[in-house]
Amino acid sequence: MTLSNENVLFASLLGAKVAQQIPRFGAVQNELGKHVLPPIPFLPINNKPVKVGYPDYTVMSDDQLWRADAPKSESEQFFPFTWIGDGGQRYLLPYEPMISISTKNNIAERKVAKAGDDIKRQGTVKERWSADDYEIKITGVLIGSILTGDVSKCFPRSDFQKLNEVLRKRKSWEILCEPLQLLGINRVVVYDMNFPFTKGENVQAYEMSIKSDFDFDLLLEEEDVLQS
Repeated sequence: MTLSNENVLFASLLGAKVAQQIPRFGAVQNELGKHVLPPIPFLPINNKPVKVGYPDYTVMSDDQLWRADAPKSESEQFFPFTWIGDGGQRYLLPYEPMISISTKNNIAERKVAKAGDDIKRQGTVKERWSADDYEIKITGVLIGSILTGDVSKCFPRSDFQKLNEVLRKRKSWEILCEPLQLLGINRVVVYDMNFPFTKGENVQAYEMSIKSDFDFDLLLEEEDVLQS
């Protein structure tokens, strides 16, 4: 007995009771077991096979196999941090760092002896106060272009030396960073820097403490002194 695909499909869709009424039911059932039913697209979805591509490692050199992720450009970072040196030369931190900002008020207090037990008279007298500097903690990482290999190619030497120059120069730096500019911070002074031990041949972490630096007019004109 020979069945076409359509006959097989129709026979498979029939209920058990109806199929039992067909002559030679056993032969039909045996024949159905030899056929694979065609797939029926019950849902309106795309059943096209998904192709997964893999790089051809056979045509790659050793440098390409061990190459690390490229640094992010300024447009690819959410809060890029840029140092501006002499002559407008810019240095963008290659990988977006973590930035923590803190500040406080400097308050001159005076302790006054007060008689009585009135709770409203307890505490100190706040005479004068001023805003302190913004303290900024920067934590980031430098990554070499190759995961492992020779030190000259693996370790991020160029970025490491540039950060060291930032620390060594005795000057206030102009910076560009969106959250700092929202606070009116355009210049900072580097207080200390730390390069802790970091796991990975091509990775070097760094920690930096900087403070805001605002311009002040220390020399006043004689007219301004008289008016004040």
